[in-house]
Amino acid sequence: MVFCGINPGRVSDAARAHFANPRNDFWRLLHAAGFTSRLYEPADQFELLTEGIGATNAAARTTPGSGDLRKSDFDRARIERVACDLRPAWIAFVGKEAYRGLFGERPELGVQARTLGETRLFV
Repeated sequence: MVFCGINPGRVSDAARAHFANPRNDFWRLLHAAGFTSRLYEPADQFELLTEGIGATNAAARTTPGSGDLRKSDFDRARIERVACDLRPAWIAFVGKEAYRGLFGERPELGVQARTLGETRLFV
């Protein structure tokens, strides 16, 4: 599974790690939901690979907030390459805005009808 956030905020950029803002519950919820065998910290992000989990962003540009992103910041081709090259069973979008930025449509929460090859999508 690959978790896809919107873009790196300033705290994540400074830490060079996904979901690094202390107010972000991603790491705690990932463990609480049973996806990981232990509670990881942002600095441990590459260790997630041993559990079959990856993390990425829909847009690479760091901004103060996701509302500062432009349509051109979202890199659909890169996410499609992730699906094609790595072939995860799922890409899970952490928030509707990451999905909407890539595909230009408002998703409902849950499993999406769209797939990327054999990779299923979840918001």
